[in-house]
Amino acid sequence: MTIEEKARRFCAYQERSHQQVRDKLYSWGLHKKDVEKVIVLMIEEGYLNEERFAMAFAGGKFRIKHWGKRKIEVALRQHKVSEYCISKALNSIDEKEERLTAESLARKYFQRSKEKNQKRRRQYTVRYLLTKGYESGIAWQAVEHLSE
Repeated sequence: MTIEEKARRFCAYQERSHQQVRDKLYSWGLHKKDVEKVIVLMIEEGYLNEERFAMAFAGGKFRIKHWGKRKIEVALRQHKVSEYCISKALNSIDEKEERLTAESLARKYFQRSKEKNQKRRRQYTVRYLLTKGYESGIAWQAVEHLSE
């Protein structure tokens, strides 16, 4: 099996970023010139598409892992995705759906919390939402009406 065939299989399995493919090709022992040739070939054949990857990544992390936009943005930057594709992917997330998801997460976390002090319990819930990647305004709105 040629390197190109292996790369096609790697890309056909799931959406991949250019950086993931580049790292995989280097792990197979290829040199920079050969890696770039294979990347160009994968793009030309439609196996690699940065915008398609960014959209799929953002949608999946939001719907399945319930990540907020900030965490998705950081992860896409780690994949070395372009600013244009990052902004397009983040804009594809509906703001109303993001708020509803944050409220749902806040409600669940707040109810599970064993903290007795209501103010501290809200603060812990906001901190949880911030670690999930939600903006502070959305996080505070989500816990605004929470109480036992």
